[in-house]
Amino acid sequence: MPKRKRAGDPSAAASKQPQNDKRHYRQRAHANPFSDHALSYPASPDQFDWDAHYPAFAGSGKTPEFADVGCGFGGLLIALAPLYPDTLMLGMEIRVQVSQYVHDRIVALRSTTPPDPNSSSPGPYQNVSIVRANSMKFMPNYFPKHSLSALFFLFPDPHFKARKHKARIISPTLLAEYAYILRPGGIVYTITDVRDLHDWMRTHLEQFPLFEPVSEQELREEGKGPILDAVYTSTEEGKKVERNKGDKWLVCFRRIQVSRD
Repeated sequence: MPKRKRAGDPSAAASKQPQNDKRHYRQRAHANPFSDHALSYPASPDQFDWDAHYPAFAGSGKTPEFADVGCGFGGLLIALAPLYPDTLMLGMEIRVQVSQYVHDRIVALRSTTPPDPNSSSPGPYQNVSIVRANSMKFMPNYFPKHSLSALFFLFPDPHFKARKHKARIISPTLLAEYAYILRPGGIVYTITDVRDLHDWMRTHLEQFPLFEPVSEQELREEGKGPILDAVYTSTEEGKKVERNKGDKWLVCFRRIQVSRD
């Protein structure tokens, strides 16, 4: 009978595992936004403790300017955080395991990434955080009026069946909420690999009176090229589409100022 090997120290073995391995955060691809999820959320934006999420900015009075709705594994946030170190960014994700993965990833990056000696900004990734939230129900509970400069909807659930279209993240009712929290001049970024969903989002945004289309070229001329590049390439879904040589459909809209005269 062959000699059995002695089991090693499990904690030592665990320490050799790569940090934030997705295998330990397995979750279904989508969640039902109409389910009664066990979520806690602030009654109003001024009751939310942003200092706990962004301790390096505590006392500054800053609130998030970028919001990634359905942020998945946080690829966009991690890509943009070093590019805009003084801009607070928040990911919103309803799936418990996925949101925990992003939280752990941010904690690890904050503790292991060396600071830039030439930068006066707080340490790396101090400007990014995540909340587990149902964005279809509680967006105004987190963000004050006109507080955001960018809203991202990257590769959202297409909900192919017609009876499921009410669960799509772009709808007339939700667009009213997005217009409320997005400041005039702010940008809605959407991208998908599903042409039908692209047409749906574009049509609904075109029909809403507080948004106007803005071309990719215009945005790049305004200096938003790094944001667009991250929108195309930083997410897990975007990378999967590239591997499969699929199409990506981008459409962006600007929040307009309406005169009350």
